[in-house]
Amino acid sequence: GMCFVSLSSIVRAHMDDLFPGREVTEFSQFRVTRHSDKALDEEDVRNLRTALRQGLQQRHYGQAVRLEVSAGCSAFLSDFLLEQFALPPATLFRVPGPVNLVRLSQLVDLVNDPALLFPPWSASWPRQLLSGVSILEQLRQRDVLIHQPFESFDGVLAFLREAVNDPHVLVIKQTIY
Repeated sequence: GMCFVSLSSIVRAHMDDLFPGREVTEFSQFRVTRHSDKALDEEDVRNLRTALRQGLQQRHYGQAVRLEVSAGCSAFLSDFLLEQFALPPATLFRVPGPVNLVRLSQLVDLVNDPALLFPPWSASWPRQLLSGVSILEQLRQRDVLIHQPFESFDGVLAFLREAVNDPHVLVIKQTIY
């Protein structure tokens, strides 16, 4: 079978090799979240892909806004990190377990065992939308809230298809998250 080891465990096990002649007194995982609000003026941006790529390349220069540390991180080390990133204590979050669980999603494709996976989710048509009835007409009558991923994105796609073909629609604007 396969055996997975976190990078932080490897670093911890080889501290003497990584820092020869030094005494390491503190060790903890931590993650800094930086302000990455990238305002794009759609009138000025001719190539959205290039603008987003430039924003991502410059993202690591944003101001620190949050510090996550593992639950076992000492007060001395967490205070030191808060000071280094110029953060107030209210932005410190202690996490029980690995600091960034999102990274573990990469392991899903490496292990071929259905017993370890949830069954595939099949999203349903949005309950507030009547299928086969004009979505624009339904929106004129009331607001509609779609709960994704529980309800499918098909209602949004149907709305966009209908809006594209409606002569009264002058512009379609979307926010990309």
